[in-house]
Amino acid sequence: MYGSITLAILFSLGLYIGQFLDYTSREVIGYATMVVSLSFIFFAIRHYRDKENNGVVTFKQALKIGVLISLIVALVFGIIDVIYIEFVNPEFMAEYYTHYVAEYKSTLSAAEFQEKLKELEAQKELFSSTFMSFLLMSMTVFVLGFIISLISTIFLQRK
Repeated sequence: MYGSITLAILFSLGLYIGQFLDYTSREVIGYATMVVSLSFIFFAIRHYRDKENNGVVTFKQALKIGVLISLIVALVFGIIDVIYIEFVNPEFMAEYYTHYVAEYKSTLSAAEFQEKLKELEAQKELFSSTFMSFLLMSMTVFVLGFIISLISTIFLQRK
């Protein structure tokens, strides 16, 4: 729950701060929000090991705790992202697309631009579905959470 609450707070702060920043900076803030929210995995595994399980936690137990926390935070992030795209800023995808088309047009050769334009079109199509947007954003957070869970598990396991 701490990770989800932190995620919601940082996401809200990111929205406010992000309105003054470019898309690259917003992406950095977004990923930083994910990592900070998922850092509670480490503390949860350590708490379980030290306070609940007499200083012992197996690899399997620790990984299970981390994956469950990752899943919860990922689902919350997916829901928040859908709320943002559907209700708070329904024009986000169009703005994002327009921004990157202009950036690529000014920085890439004609052939490279056409290739990037195809990629953007595919992304635009994919993210136009609310379910796919939810799934992709949730999976992004879950994969990061799994990596953090694995690293935390390696450092914190004690038999």
